[in-house]
Amino acid sequence: MTEQSAVETEVVVQERTDLAEGVVGLTLAAADGGALPSWRPGAHVDLLLPDGLERQYSLCGDPADDRTWRLGVLKEGPGSTFVHERLRVGDRLVARGPRNHFALEEAPGYLFLAGGIGITPILPMIAAADAAGADWRLLYGGRRRTAMAFLDDLARYGERVEVRPQDEVGLPDLDAVLSGTEEGTLVYCCGPEPMLAAVEERCLPGALRTERFSPKPVTGPNEAFEVELALSGRTVKVEAGRSILETVEEAGVTVLSSCREGTCGTCETPVLDGVPDHRDSVLTEDERADGGFMMICVSRAQGPRLVLEL
Repeated sequence: MTEQSAVETEVVVQERTDLAEGVVGLTLAAADGGALPSWRPGAHVDLLLPDGLERQYSLCGDPADDRTWRLGVLKEGPGSTFVHERLRVGDRLVARGPRNHFALEEAPGYLFLAGGIGITPILPMIAAADAAGADWRLLYGGRRRTAMAFLDDLARYGERVEVRPQDEVGLPDLDAVLSGTEEGTLVYCCGPEPMLAAVEERCLPGALRTERFSPKPVTGPNEAFEVELALSGRTVKVEAGRSILETVEEAGVTVLSSCREGTCGTCETPVLDGVPDHRDSVLTEDERADGGFMMICVSRAQGPRLVLEL
């Protein structure tokens, strides 16, 4: 089960900086001057932007700081374009969360793999691992050094961090990188889909934790099935090509959601009966096997019927 919060907080942009080519850093504070909701490494918040878009951004500051949130935003797509071109110091907006489906688990050792803006959720993780005295190392790749954010923050860790700009040294040898991991080491990976897919092919079962900024490609049948809404006392039919989320919303049931593509974890829903066909990019293999929760924006049923806590 992921760590979730539906709390909405009005925040104000306290500081805005250029972190790298195409990457803006934001420091947010509560608009009322109070404390912000707590979070742990791996968490993200949803920004409800004034243009009607909702976008998820990883928290990359210090979890012990309850007065500010720090974000790194890559200019990519309409939401981040708004942040880059129109959001200024003093502007107010609403943030939902934090929520966490990429939480740092306790382990004797860690291998962190970050590609591009995927460094953002990794930053507080390595700080926590370092503070705990764990054995850890980071491989951080990017297209070019000038486009790689937070290099100054990482410099203090010395040889534990390997920075690999592609235009200088080419792509990393993932086989070599992963072959050196000892049993019990957890691998945390965040970055572009080709990188994530390549790591998944090579990583030991149960050792990998990933976060995706875009949905993982999935295929599968799209037959119709029934969903019983246990709390609402209704049963609805999810037609082929339609999502559970769309269907229950049309039936008048309100479900908190955001990305609608299986990456943010907002619509996570308890499963009371039936077997989900998981198509999200959030749950771990163990969580999928347990079948107790599902992301209803993309996932479906393996059988003719599901019973959900809705």
